[in-house]
Amino acid sequence: MSSDKAQITPAPIEDEKVLHEHIDAPTLEAGHGKRTANHQLDDAARLLAEAGGHVEYSHADGKRVLRMIDFYVCLPMCLTYFIQQMDKSSVSYAAVFNLQTETGLVGTQYSWLSSIVYVAQLVCQPLSSYALIVFPVKYWVIFNFAAWSIVTLCTSAAKNFTGLVIARLFLGMFEATILPSFILITQMWWLRREQSYRTIAYQIANSCAAIIGPLLSYAIGKAVSNGNVLRPYQGIFIFIGAISLAFVPLVAWLLPNSPTTARFLRKGNDRLIAIERLRENNTGTKTSKWKWEQFWETYKDPKTYMWAGMWFCAACPSGGIGAFGGLITKGFGFDTFTTILMQMPTGGIGIVALLLSIYITNRIKMRWPVLAVVTLFPIAGALGLTQVSHAYPGALMACYYVAYLFSAIQPLLISWCNLNAAGTTKRVVTTATMFGALTVGNIVGPQVYLSKEAPYYHTGLYVDIGCWCVEFILIVSMGFYLRHLNKKQEARRVAMGMPANIKDISIMSVAEAEAYKIELTEMMARSGFDMSHFNENSFDDMTDWENPNFMYVL
Repeated sequence: MSSDKAQITPAPIEDEKVLHEHIDAPTLEAGHGKRTANHQLDDAARLLAEAGGHVEYSHADGKRVLRMIDFYVCLPMCLTYFIQQMDKSSVSYAAVFNLQTETGLVGTQYSWLSSIVYVAQLVCQPLSSYALIVFPVKYWVIFNFAAWSIVTLCTSAAKNFTGLVIARLFLGMFEATILPSFILITQMWWLRREQSYRTIAYQIANSCAAIIGPLLSYAIGKAVSNGNVLRPYQGIFIFIGAISLAFVPLVAWLLPNSPTTARFLRKGNDRLIAIERLRENNTGTKTSKWKWEQFWETYKDPKTYMWAGMWFCAACPSGGIGAFGGLITKGFGFDTFTTILMQMPTGGIGIVALLLSIYITNRIKMRWPVLAVVTLFPIAGALGLTQVSHAYPGALMACYYVAYLFSAIQPLLISWCNLNAAGTTKRVVTTATMFGALTVGNIVGPQVYLSKEAPYYHTGLYVDIGCWCVEFILIVSMGFYLRHLNKKQEARRVAMGMPANIKDISIMSVAEAEAYKIELTEMMARSGFDMSHFNENSFDDMTDWENPNFMYVL
């Protein structure tokens, strides 16, 4: 390191000691008293202060630390999301193997097996949001991971609607925290230019589950279909639940709590580098204090309601087609095993769509145009499903695969949304609100697929088309609104004496950022400032409204 200050070793607060250090009660501000809860001593600003306030490091050191972060943080996130999607989709796989007949489901009972998962997630969101602030995120994730794995295993014992719906209720309760947890983890570890790729990475793992899940179900169904011990749907729940539980120890070993306690950052100045590199985000890492002023700001922010609308409109079709996709394609005239295999390309479609979309997004450095274009494809595909005769199964499958491009909307929306809020409480509450809208959409989605309309499900498809049309309007509106907010932020900086037309370094490539820092340093010097002034609020847990240096990502 070029700086002697960077050689200061912070006080040891490693993961292995974290349980002994979780003894302080977080303060709930704004006169709401105190609640006793363990929390993590993860004060990034304190560690940097001990190192002199700033850490110099080489480009090679930054890349080396980033590679470690990707291995120890992104990899377990991908594994967890992959397993979670298989567990959640197990009922859809089982449906193709006559789950309804075997367990005596009638009317809308099958729809409720999907919806009840999201009812539980919606109810559990307040607890999950609070837990993400006051508890170490690693242990919260691992606890829920192990719990839902056991629930999936136990679902095999259910032989009627009551047993199935209870199991699915508990599955939803324990899965409720995963997406909010991963959004927070992503914000804690990566620069905004890096976050999109990591978000897409674990969403691609979701798409991989859509390929491997049907293949495993096909094999399991074949293996037990001629036996007398297990029914095919029971074999699916047992096998997927067992795989899920087997991955828990591996994820527990890999996943850290935060940059300030991760064991893999013990060498040299790696911990300080991991924290320092986040300075450009102007969002901080994580604080263990619940701040009521940030809570109320979230619900005064128009963005919150626009995001919520977009998440609902993305989730409603996803919930419906996710639950009924197998039954829709089975209605084209395929047998059980062919129907299972015909679901496998949907995972590949999702992967290709995500990779292409995120590549274009990072090239043009704007999210909303790409999202808007992607939204048009499922509208066209779903219209085709309502208009093409069932005498043409090939054409119907083509329409179904085009419509399945909807699977790229939600991941792209997540990667966009989590770039546009700052402040720990505000980020967590924003995510919880978005997730609440998502769960409501997933509850409604299966309910509009009416069993009396099988195998056409026109009501469900028309509702999905309407949701995607509203989604398109909201995406375009948000793009223009964020542009307006950036102009207001620029006016605030100019009023403080800072230069106008400052660009967002955090979404540039590494080479672009390094070149622009030289230009920005000269601009700041002409205005009487140095670069430290530009990012001086990075670790102050300020919201995007409070921090004039925050820039919104279009």
